[in-house]
Amino acid sequence: MTVDLHVGVLQDAEGPEALCDLCLTQVCGSLEALCSRRTDGSLCLSRAPLLPQEMADQLLHKMAAKGLLNDTTVGIFRNVKELRLRRAVIRRSPLSTEALRLALCPHRLQELDASWVPGGLTGANIISSLASNPDCRSSLQRLSLNGLHLDWESLGEDGEARVGFSSLRGLRTLNLAHTDLTHAALEDICTLPQLESLDISCSAVSELTALLECKDTLRSFIAHGLRQLDMSPARLLFVLGQLRALRHLDFSEDHFAGMSIDDNDRREGDETVRLLLEGSPQVLPALVSLDVSGRKRITEAALRAFVEARSGLVFLGLVATGVSSCDALSSREDIQVTGDANENQVCEALRRYSERECFVREALVHLYNLTTDTDKPRPDVLKLVLSGMQSHLTSLNVQLVATACVFNLTTQDLAEAMPVHLLSTTVTQLLRAMKNFPNHQQVQKNCLLALCSDYILQDVPFDKYAAAKLVINWLSSHEDATLQRMAVAVISILVAKLSTEETAELGTDIFIMKQLLGIVQQKAMVGVVDNTLKFALSALWNLTDETPTAAHHFIQCQGLELYEEVLESYYTESSIQQKVLGLLNNIAEVEELQGDLMDEDLLEHILNLLQDSQVEVGVRYFAGGVLAQLASRPEAWTLDEELRTTVLEQLHASVMTWTRPERDMVSYRSFRPFCPLLQTSQPAGVQLWAAWAIHLVCSQNTTHYSLVLQREGVIDLLKTLAAHPDTHSDIKRLAEAILCVVEQRQSHSEPFSSQTGPQGT
Repeated sequence: MTVDLHVGVLQDAEGPEALCDLCLTQVCGSLEALCSRRTDGSLCLSRAPLLPQEMADQLLHKMAAKGLLNDTTVGIFRNVKELRLRRAVIRRSPLSTEALRLALCPHRLQELDASWVPGGLTGANIISSLASNPDCRSSLQRLSLNGLHLDWESLGEDGEARVGFSSLRGLRTLNLAHTDLTHAALEDICTLPQLESLDISCSAVSELTALLECKDTLRSFIAHGLRQLDMSPARLLFVLGQLRALRHLDFSEDHFAGMSIDDNDRREGDETVRLLLEGSPQVLPALVSLDVSGRKRITEAALRAFVEARSGLVFLGLVATGVSSCDALSSREDIQVTGDANENQVCEALRRYSERECFVREALVHLYNLTTDTDKPRPDVLKLVLSGMQSHLTSLNVQLVATACVFNLTTQDLAEAMPVHLLSTTVTQLLRAMKNFPNHQQVQKNCLLALCSDYILQDVPFDKYAAAKLVINWLSSHEDATLQRMAVAVISILVAKLSTEETAELGTDIFIMKQLLGIVQQKAMVGVVDNTLKFALSALWNLTDETPTAAHHFIQCQGLELYEEVLESYYTESSIQQKVLGLLNNIAEVEELQGDLMDEDLLEHILNLLQDSQVEVGVRYFAGGVLAQLASRPEAWTLDEELRTTVLEQLHASVMTWTRPERDMVSYRSFRPFCPLLQTSQPAGVQLWAAWAIHLVCSQNTTHYSLVLQREGVIDLLKTLAAHPDTHSDIKRLAEAILCVVEQRQSHSEPFSSQTGPQGT
């Protein structure tokens, strides 16, 4: 019934999400309800509206981004009349060749991104499927197959002609990074009549002479990390120099590859770059964008000569070259640069290289130093960090530095100035990092530091149940005091934010109870009063709130004996006493556990707290709650009857001396446990405590609790109590005061009575 309080305000600096996004998210989450199943198990929209083409593209993209796209769900796009696709994104979605052929290839596609699709779908499968649709052969302009096994040799013939990339005559942009691209496949690609952009980064290609076939059309060539390239610098520069239409050239290198690259190969690549930089501007005359990041042997003199000779230059990639602070760049503000000389260069690197681990890590290291003392909210920079994290979920190098950057960008009051939906994504990424690197202490520390924010934990929407389980499980294998303190703080706040059903689900795991009680015992043994102890007590209090299973586990794990010791040894610590008694209130509400509390020494100790006028009202209040619950059931009272009489007398006398505390000390999910205490047959002391409690919280949050009182029938109980002739005058006054507060609230909100009120927490 009682929960520990944490209060926050929800704000979003960028406003609400677009209505279209909200609608598509709803569709994604309701596919099963909106669809029927075909005989092959795939989904089919029961009532498919004619969607604007752009919206159909967005729906497919959102399904892929949310991990919902598979052979079953992609079936909705077999309806080519109502869901017309042009730009299809299926990145990282487990689709089979058959599903692709039936659901996507019948559309007149202009773009297809099938990068990093798991499960055996090959480039050859995709090309064959696309080529089977005559429309796609001419309409497809952009194709991305990054990270796939091309299986070029398996491509067969269509009539007399071999099926290949060249079958897709409309292709203008082709991305084949991280593939097993062969020389034969490259030759086929270069016969495409309209090819303008080609990315073969980190592929297996060893020869680039085939590029001469598209020298008049190719405008962008990306060749990052070609580790198997076997061409002399002079020969390579000759081939590149023939690409008269080329405007963008990326010949960057992974500077972290280390021993995986032959030093001679690295030298030859660097020599090619030197020749290009120092050569005549008549070589690649149309070039306006050059990326040589990772090339360590570039000199400032060569760079200066290149910049001065190319007045049309708009971009230079210089990450990890050591020359990004070259003075020749300071006078050319028209050139965008990736590097480490300033924040603009670092952010540009994160923007351009989100999928290149080596450069993302390099940029994040410099960003961490730049943001260590930042005092201005930078949602734009945080988005860039998250993009890098999302692209490299399993890279320790990236996650380690990125989580540190996240902490810098969200610490103190910075988080409250960030858009809420951006913080939701941030928390999701932090939890993923914790899950992916459970044994890396610094990653865990970075994540917990970033999560240890009242604002983030209370007001930012994310899966708090999953987060609580993750952090609790993490606790079992980590004993570092600093990390333990942060983890327990996170848990205590998260548990307070769970729904009753989620708390009940969490409470079924006895392991969680053992973990938290173990921390309390550890602290109590040495008499420590610190935040770790307080957070652990809060978590236990919230975990047992209206959760009988968790309450049973508490008793099972000898929690009651431990709490008796804590009550006695921390007699002067009101914050500790209040949390301990708050949990005992929850135990006392469970009828079958009331017998466990029937210990004379324990109840006399609680009675002394109730009677002691020197003790804070909060402590006396919760002491009274335990005693009121136990004294309300004479049939369950197994101790001396005289003690029960004393309890009832002191309850009444004590409550009448209480004044309302200055700050909120309690909140209630519901008033159901109060209903038995408000019966007209109950002793006056029991009724008075319950009425005082309700009046207290109603005075603090009238709107919310008025609705709870009405919904749960407590209003009728109070009316009956106020009208009953045997009700004590003190109780009548309180009951009438509550009814008056509720009535005033109703009269003020009557014009809006048709609106739904806020739900209980």
